[in-house]
Amino acid sequence: MNGLDKIKDQILNEANSAAGEMVTQAKEEAKAILQKAEDEAKTEGKKLAEKSKVQIENQRERFQSGMELQRKQAILSAKQDVIAEILDSAYEKLLNQEDAGYFEMVLKMVEKFALPQEGSIVFSTKDLGRMPSGFEADINQAAQKKGGSLELEKDGRNMEGGFVLVYGGIEENCTLKAMFHSAKDDLSDQVHKLLFA
Repeated sequence: MNGLDKIKDQILNEANSAAGEMVTQAKEEAKAILQKAEDEAKTEGKKLAEKSKVQIENQRERFQSGMELQRKQAILSAKQDVIAEILDSAYEKLLNQEDAGYFEMVLKMVEKFALPQEGSIVFSTKDLGRMPSGFEADINQAAQKKGGSLELEKDGRNMEGGFVLVYGGIEENCTLKAMFHSAKDDLSDQVHKLLFA
């Protein structure tokens, strides 16, 4: 082999060696890049899994909270229905009690609501028809205790239980319905305490 062939071989060997080193280096760089990408993918996967876990937990908590709210609303609605039934039943019992008890209650109401002035009292047509004899005198006696007087109106009105007081053209609604309506919240609270406390 002559000198030129030796130089060529040496150049080829050096080139092959350099190329081999470059290939090895490129493989190592590619391996490092792949490992880095794999590590990043694992880290990102963990982050996504954690995020998903948090989202699922939040959804579960919202669902449970919604279910609890619906449960509480259903219980409240049921309680309100029971209270309304009891109040309706009490109202009906007051309206439909026997005459003696009913007019005794009415007289107590007159004693409470009569004013110390002249006026008149209006009953329902039904109550005028079943009013006990001497009740008009009892009404006046109750009004006199308060320093006033009440004249019984002979024409009844279409109303349920109780009465209306009229003083100088101003009416005070003392019907049982009005009494129940004005005391509804207080009565509901009392029934609630009795039943659910």
